[in-house]
Amino acid sequence: MDEIVKQAMTKWPNVPACYGWLGLDSRGNWYLRDAQVQSQGGFAASKGDRIEHEKLIEFIGRNFLEDDDGYWFFQNGPQRVFVELENTPWIWRLRFEAGQLHIHTHTGLPQKATAAKAVLMDEAGRLYLDLPAGLGIVHSQDMVDAAAAMEAGLIAEPQEVLFDDLPERFGFQRSAMERG
Repeated sequence: MDEIVKQAMTKWPNVPACYGWLGLDSRGNWYLRDAQVQSQGGFAASKGDRIEHEKLIEFIGRNFLEDDDGYWFFQNGPQRVFVELENTPWIWRLRFEAGQLHIHTHTGLPQKATAAKAVLMDEAGRLYLDLPAGLGIVHSQDMVDAAAAMEAGLIAEPQEVLFDDLPERFGFQRSAMERG
């Protein structure tokens, strides 16, 4: 978490949380969801406007955290902005080259492929890795690298899982709207 964010939290400790205004899709893109977008339904029904500003994306990524109940949020200064997740809290970016697999989160945190606790595939063919940071979906553009890593024995063959079972099994929540 950024030092300036910690300072703001100390200065203004009782700022109410924000719900429904920020979403994360299955490709690691952040979306702003104003009141009009929210009135059209949940994140799956209406995503909102994709955030394109590089520095803002980096700031959100550095301050993207989980609370004790498995809800994910962006600590925006003194305010928690709870995130609507299209899928999982992490999106894995993979690169397989020269016999090595490199993995990092959509926020840029490196991960070790050898530390995978589980490799899963849901009913729609989406691939998930349970790594030290938590459960994440493999970015759709990186499936060729994932397949090559499986062939090289760097990723295990996936076990079947149901998409709807992921939150309970891995202790995260896709939406905090019922809290707000």
